[in-house]
Amino acid sequence: MTTFTQTLSTLTCLLIAGCASLPDSKPTPVPPQSQYDSIITDNNGRLLSINDLTAELAFADVVIIGEYHGHHGAHLLQSLMQSALYRQRPQQLLSMEQFTLNDQPQLDTYLAGQTGEEELIADSGAWSNYKASYRPLIEFSKNRNLPVVGANAPADIVRCIGRNGESYLDQLDREKRSQLPENPFVDTPAYRKKFFNALGGGHGGTDDQPTGHSKRLENSYKAQLLRDNTMADQVIMAIDEKPDRQVLHLTGTFHAEDRQGMVAVLEKKRPDLQIAVVSPVLWQTGENFASLLETNQGKGDFLYLLQPLPEAYRDTQRHSDAIMKQFSNAAELSCN
Repeated sequence: MTTFTQTLSTLTCLLIAGCASLPDSKPTPVPPQSQYDSIITDNNGRLLSINDLTAELAFADVVIIGEYHGHHGAHLLQSLMQSALYRQRPQQLLSMEQFTLNDQPQLDTYLAGQTGEEELIADSGAWSNYKASYRPLIEFSKNRNLPVVGANAPADIVRCIGRNGESYLDQLDREKRSQLPENPFVDTPAYRKKFFNALGGGHGGTDDQPTGHSKRLENSYKAQLLRDNTMADQVIMAIDEKPDRQVLHLTGTFHAEDRQGMVAVLEKKRPDLQIAVVSPVLWQTGENFASLLETNQGKGDFLYLLQPLPEAYRDTQRHSDAIMKQFSNAAELSCN
């Protein structure tokens, strides 16, 4: 006989966790049905609702949510988690890769009600998807007088490191240099290898010193490390200022998955912190759930499964032209 509890459990799973099941059977997940859907699991494949997930994160000092930039499912999950975490621990701070240290005055004046949204967007150079993706999170914090930290390194400094290498920091005046981490290039061999495999094609060499990589890729890696170290330092400063607060940090998944990037930096600098990582995974059409979980196990303490994004380009020439246009725009920046 099907009990009310069994029926309620099945309906809850269908509506919240994204699964299908028969009474008395283990829930079987089905792929996300829209770009807004996400299916949350732990590393053992246990399906979770938003409330289940945030209950397990209640005692974390730092909750890092990786994202695929511009994915509706990722941004909806972030917003739902922000609200659920706040109900458990109202002393919350939102930390964001999407704003830099230079944007902090603009963020603060907007949160204080002294400027409007269009002014924030224009003055901070907010990302083009701000209104669709990050507005709900900023407004949630603003309406509750919660702080928001622009945690990323200034974009011009990142670009110039990518162009000229770490020696560019020696050109900065004292005030600008003091904003950045004292040691801005802390990393791990595993992260270095992952970065070069992703962008450099994996040309061999050791974990400590891959060979066959151009100076340009080395500089790009240093720029990546500057972002990671700056974000980690901003999180540490926020907790040092108010140890009982919980920091919710949003970042591109590469900066946090497999506990690499900024997570590795945080763990090196503050091994006492309880850090939880929630990472996205794309569920490709026809892919088996068990194999998907096995392939991505350990990418985060918890995973959320998303429908793949549309293919950006089918025409390789147009893709190449778009990349060249980005390089042309970057070339206008002076690093002298």
